[in-house]
Amino acid sequence: MKRPALFRTLAALAFTVPAVLVGAPAAHADPVSQTSGFYVNPQSSPASWAAANPGDGRAAAIRTAIAQKPMASWFGNWSGDIYGAVSRYVGAADAVDKLPLLVAYNIPGRDACGGHSGGGAGSVAAYDAWIASFAAAIGNRPAVVILEPDSLGDFNCMNQTKINERVGMLSRAANQFRTKAPHTWAYLDAGNPGWIDPATMAQRLNMAGVANAHGFSLNVSNYFTTGENSNHGNRIASELRRFGHNKPFVIDTSRNGNGSNGQWCNPAGRRLGTPTQMGGGAEMVLWLKTPGESDGNCGVGAGSTAGQFLPEVAYKMIYGY
Repeated sequence: MKRPALFRTLAALAFTVPAVLVGAPAAHADPVSQTSGFYVNPQSSPASWAAANPGDGRAAAIRTAIAQKPMASWFGNWSGDIYGAVSRYVGAADAVDKLPLLVAYNIPGRDACGGHSGGGAGSVAAYDAWIASFAAAIGNRPAVVILEPDSLGDFNCMNQTKINERVGMLSRAANQFRTKAPHTWAYLDAGNPGWIDPATMAQRLNMAGVANAHGFSLNVSNYFTTGENSNHGNRIASELRRFGHNKPFVIDTSRNGNGSNGQWCNPAGRRLGTPTQMGGGAEMVLWLKTPGESDGNCGVGAGSTAGQFLPEVAYKMIYGY
């Protein structure tokens, strides 16, 4: 979508990021300066629930505090034709001059350690074809993509053959976005501050092709504070410079308002964090996990499945109880 020069100038001013947070110039054109803000999906699960339940006493709060905020949409083996699904979503954002946030979550052996979100593509070849279609569907339109949450943290639950396959898939995935989606910032996922130490994670990111990615992501679907993630991310970035990489990072702040209580699967008493924006302790802080969507059959989401929207959990997360 061609944008007037005034739009581009205003967007660039509104989304200026201090150079210290960005690191070296990105290989890709800046998708932020090409848009007028982040995309709010009118068909997200909290938006759809609020629209379908207007008489529910929780609906107004969920609509205002969650559904009207920019959040990522997740794509996986439930998405059907991935080219069509991604193209429609990115096209909807492009039509209103907004920047879409997408999460690719289809790596074979997905969630090897957690187990609640298992699945993924049926083979290495199937994944390679899937992610190639994902990148091609974005094409020249601006986007932000998070690649495969948990994939580099799960090594302790995998054998060496599976690790080697995964590193290869991630490296090829990063290259797909570099070559097919020149206005996309793609981030390899680097876990969270309570998982893998910075030196080890930097080694894994290097092996997984972070050279071809814009940067790395932290805290996806977790609860660690923004400050904890900023410190952790800066340490990973420092370690990455040993490999010759100067990479920025983003933080998932969707549910970190009260920090972590040591549990990751639907813990009680969590709260919304800072809404999606540039800066804030990283290149961007983003709502990547949709608040109110279950982590699985556990905690305050007992009896639910991963990804199911739970209005009572969402409502309590607004107020932190």
